[in-house]
Amino acid sequence: MPELAEVEFFRRVWMRGASGAVFAVETHPKARPLRAIDSDLLRKGLLGTRIESSSASGKQLCFRFTGDQWLGVHLGMTGELRVEAAGYEALKHDHLVMHFAKASLVFADPRMFGRLQHHTGAKAPEWWSDLPPDLTSKGFNERWVADFLARHPGLPLKAVLLLQDGFVGVGNWMADEILWRAGLHPQRRVASLSAKEIKVMHAETVEVARLALETIAAVEGKVFGDPPAGWLFHARWGKVGVCPRDGSVLQRDTVGGRTTAWCDQCQPMRKTKNQ
Repeated sequence: MPELAEVEFFRRVWMRGASGAVFAVETHPKARPLRAIDSDLLRKGLLGTRIESSSASGKQLCFRFTGDQWLGVHLGMTGELRVEAAGYEALKHDHLVMHFAKASLVFADPRMFGRLQHHTGAKAPEWWSDLPPDLTSKGFNERWVADFLARHPGLPLKAVLLLQDGFVGVGNWMADEILWRAGLHPQRRVASLSAKEIKVMHAETVEVARLALETIAAVEGKVFGDPPAGWLFHARWGKVGVCPRDGSVLQRDTVGGRTTAWCDQCQPMRKTKNQ
């Protein structure tokens, strides 16, 4: 599933390929990703327009076109944005293709958990303006995080980090990375955190997001970059991984509905705030 930095990568891919005005739009109007929009209005709205600007927020993207047209893209689990040659012919899983004179911009989603959104108007639509603050923005401060955590006291830390109305853009591997760097066990309950631990968790969330955007989102050909050396990311995927800090064998279990990796030495379980 694309996470914060991968989504930013896809935004840059489309922006690098966009040139001139849209002269044709193809959609699969009955496909699940288009269920929330009128495909005819989308096609009519985008014809003849140019992409003015774009933004990524967590796992969502927004492209603003001339003529007050807004296109929202949520990549879901398997969605991706590609740039193909001019005159590209859509394949089975290509749910939106915008044709430009020099290239074709494609939204594909094999499992169809993603979605497209469309809006016409001078102001940003609510589905974009009402999103929670980005992890690297001023709005995502320690007070905001503490208030959000206080609303979910019974959840495991891994589960709360996956809530998109709080930690927008954080997915499975990012959550593991944040907790490992913060020295927090993924199965601990939110209510057990001390003020100091909340401060550390906030700081590591911002740092992981910042460094991921610097490295993974770099557009080099058609592949993502890799996180820096020494991250848990590089050890968590194999059947047997070892902690990059102390060489301990990583533990694995399902937490928050997702396969989770952690180091018992670096992330000891603590059940109370009395530390």
